[in-house]
Amino acid sequence: MTEIIFAIVVVAAIGLICGLILVIASKFMEVKEDTRVTEVRECLPGANCGACGFTGCDGYAKALIENEGTPTNLCTPGGAEVAKKISEKLGVEFADVEKAVAYVHCHGDCSATKVKYNYEGISTCAGAKMLFSGNWACTHSCIGLGDCALACPSNAILIRDGIAHVDPHKCTGCGLCTKTCPNSLITLYSAKKQVVVACNSTDKGAVTRNVCTNGCIGCKKCEKTCPSGAISVQDNLARVDSEKCTACGLCAEACPIGCIKIADFTA
Repeated sequence: MTEIIFAIVVVAAIGLICGLILVIASKFMEVKEDTRVTEVRECLPGANCGACGFTGCDGYAKALIENEGTPTNLCTPGGAEVAKKISEKLGVEFADVEKAVAYVHCHGDCSATKVKYNYEGISTCAGAKMLFSGNWACTHSCIGLGDCALACPSNAILIRDGIAHVDPHKCTGCGLCTKTCPNSLITLYSAKKQVVVACNSTDKGAVTRNVCTNGCIGCKKCEKTCPSGAISVQDNLARVDSEKCTACGLCAEACPIGCIKIADFTA
């Protein structure tokens, strides 16, 4: 009996000593967290989309406190309201958020292209991409299985007639859809009147025309028409320099296919 009591006392003593050591260690080795990080984090919407360029809202909040000069207007989902809260919290000058909208560079819907096989695999664009680049005849097209729609936190994307469409009224410009598209079809644009090319094919014109009646054939009529030199044909595909483009619309009028469009994202 004495031996049992002795063993209990020894174990209790060891536990007490270990506990004291842990308490002392936690005091001396404590990493103090700046309360401002938590305060700034509470201003953010919690989308954790990464549109700001940091690892979610926590990473952005930490950067705002620890890295002087980090812009306060990088949260596109939060918009001007969040930017204003952060500016007031940090006591810095307010800078408005430039709204961004996603656009899908493909107009090869069911009426313009054709199916080359019946896909019965995993119902994701990434899955279909691994099998002959999807079931549409154009290997550069929107696969249309909705990976982007599933990634969108604001339900701004829907699949219609086989391709993805973005509702500019709902889009917050978080950019998550751009990262999920296996064909890199989605681009973020500044929310203003823009000239966009509704095609992503870099195949030669004859090849593109054979698989999609709405595809860019690289004829260069748009390039020759543009008065500001904002549009050029590279790798058989028309590309627009948004910095130079004045949205005059002459290239859209000159395009024989109609794959160059004037998109008004300000609505």
